[in-house]
Amino acid sequence: MDESVISRLNGALEGRYSVERQLGEGGMATVYLADDLRHERRVALKVLKPELAAVVGAERFLAEIRVTANLQHPNILPLFDSGEADTFLYYVMPYVEGETLRDRLLRDRQLPVDEAVRMAIEIAEALDHAHRQGVIHRDIKPANILLRDGRPVVADFGIALAVGAAGGARLTETGLSVGTPYYMSPEQATGDQHVGPQSDTYSLACVLYEMLVGDPPYQGSTAQAVLGKIIQGEVVSATRQRPAIPPHVDAAIRRALERLPADRFSGAQDFGRALADPSFRHGADAAAAAGASTGWRRVAVGAIAGMVVLAAGWAWTALGGDEAGVERQRITLGSGFTDNARFALALFTALSPDGSDIVFHDTIGGESLWWKQGDQADANRLDVNGFIPMFSPDGQWLAFFEEDDLRKQPVTGGASVALAEVIQPANSRPALAWLEDGTIIYEDRSFSLWRISEDGGEPRQLATEADVGRPLKAVGLPGGGAVLVVGCSLEDGAPSPCPPGRPVLSLVDLDTDTVHQLLDDVAGAWPGPDGHIVYTDVTGAVFAAPLDRDAGELGPPVPLMDGVVASVNASEMQVSRDGTLLYLRGESAETTGFWRLVWVNRSGVREPVDPESSGDDIVDVALSPDGRRVVARISRSPDAERLWVKQLPDGPLTPLTDGVIGAIRPTWSPDGSYVYYRGIEGGSNDARRIPADGSRTEAEVVATRDKGVYEVLPLNADDQLLIREGISLATERAADIVRVELGSEVTSTPVVVTPANEFA
Repeated sequence: MDESVISRLNGALEGRYSVERQLGEGGMATVYLADDLRHERRVALKVLKPELAAVVGAERFLAEIRVTANLQHPNILPLFDSGEADTFLYYVMPYVEGETLRDRLLRDRQLPVDEAVRMAIEIAEALDHAHRQGVIHRDIKPANILLRDGRPVVADFGIALAVGAAGGARLTETGLSVGTPYYMSPEQATGDQHVGPQSDTYSLACVLYEMLVGDPPYQGSTAQAVLGKIIQGEVVSATRQRPAIPPHVDAAIRRALERLPADRFSGAQDFGRALADPSFRHGADAAAAAGASTGWRRVAVGAIAGMVVLAAGWAWTALGGDEAGVERQRITLGSGFTDNARFALALFTALSPDGSDIVFHDTIGGESLWWKQGDQADANRLDVNGFIPMFSPDGQWLAFFEEDDLRKQPVTGGASVALAEVIQPANSRPALAWLEDGTIIYEDRSFSLWRISEDGGEPRQLATEADVGRPLKAVGLPGGGAVLVVGCSLEDGAPSPCPPGRPVLSLVDLDTDTVHQLLDDVAGAWPGPDGHIVYTDVTGAVFAAPLDRDAGELGPPVPLMDGVVASVNASEMQVSRDGTLLYLRGESAETTGFWRLVWVNRSGVREPVDPESSGDDIVDVALSPDGRRVVARISRSPDAERLWVKQLPDGPLTPLTDGVIGAIRPTWSPDGSYVYYRGIEGGSNDARRIPADGSRTEAEVVATRDKGVYEVLPLNADDQLLIREGISLATERAADIVRVELGSEVTSTPVVVTPANEFA
């Protein structure tokens, strides 16, 4: 290392940067570690090679490199600064500790297939972002891909373009080239200075090929030999080299490496989509698969008790009065998911705009999002910990909440981007909508709606609780500019989210900042065809009505169907832009919004237990062995986890627990003298019991488990319990049922232990 160069640099950059040492050297620049004195941060200061700087010229290089300063993407290393000092042309980027992809390949040679494909998809997203800004990288290679916490970050973005554009024909005349031979596209290899996005995609395919196979697709003893093979364009199949590579990945690589740019993918994003699509084929393989059907029709799935139903094109067809072409299909998400994932479509599930895919939230292994593609039987976990997902209008991005952040992330993978800090509302189910005009609507702690650009920026308040109630759901109208909001109109002091208030459908006009209340007792609403609104009421009936947007009024409704699970808080249905309905069939809650106790005989006839009951939202219920008492958990603020006992048929409702310790899922002892339940205290779960006659409000802990107690059932003997344990995050074991024998030494025996989660 030439210490005199560092000394000259420090002299030329005095007061701005302090250069410590040389980090490395590439084909175009030498990289130094430096301190940014103004901002007190470590940076990578890159100095163009003297011979390159002489050909390019300072003024033109600095003018061209400014274009790259506006690139903002989580997988792109940003440009901090650039300039001329002494005889040096330099540019400054963040210093990323860790290794480059080249370092990783030198150590491991080949990467796991899933990891390599994931990184390629993330790099493709970065390329697509730059290409849409008119910036071509021109030098995609492993040495220019930094690995930050396992995620790829593309460095030197646009530097090769700036050098090439500034140097022009003089680069060719002096024998200098822009790009690295192993990863050059054929058009670069032939000296074409006017390369497009397909050239970067070609280079990325070369990098992915090397990550999978261990060598670039074209090799030779000299640069000229390599370039000759690239121009000939005869690449060996990656799957032939490594059989573990899936056919669709091999097909995507082969198409991206086509010799003619017109035969490749039109953009890097299309390359990323093909890598994520198991059905993708290219060339002869594509022709062989052309007869296969696509979308949901390809999936052979089993029914899950007639619950989740997908009706393709149903809403638009039914509105026209003809169901002849309607397809209905029961779908399943796969095994091991919680009830929230399977039966809470209103809150936890997003349906893609074309009706093909769903993304849903579950709590397995923490807050997680899962992607079920239309041509796959099982859902795959996305690399994100979030909830309440929402597709972008083009179906390429997901918005979601992660702790106190509103974030977005490409559906195909990649780092998420924080858009706004959002303190969650008390109901923990904030409304979220992504409009076609690039606006995202979200709800905050104060139950107000805010609007923010999909690219971030300063949010602006759209509506308050006084305008639309406490928002339960928000959906944008076509073209943007207006939002349908289902909000809960609360009575003073009422608990969240809705009872004993009523849900109201409102139209919020973003252009005029006006709010029109359209209809009461609406559980969910979506834009339909020809200016109609499709909505469900609180009984689960589905209607369509014409919307006069200017007047803020709905016309006469047309009934479409009924049988959708609904209540005053939600309608378990989603509607895509192409008219596909994803809905949960079943019986809805009473239109009062409360769950009531009823007797049901063997013919299915229901009778209220207490017709005079004022109606409390009863969640857990258990009948005493003699049938004379009911113990219940009533979801009534502030006693949402308190147990109550009711004397049947019309006796009083009296508290059993004090509400200090959470108490859920109660059961009776065989003789009716005790109520056992799952106690929640300080984040842990245990088995507790309390006298059923209310003589003592303090319960005793009778059993604990390492995985937590989630259900407890006393057996005939007082010293034996059946317990359902929780899910072990450490070992990824499912919930199991064990028998616990109490005494001086507690012992347990497995009863039902399977890969599935046992319940109830």
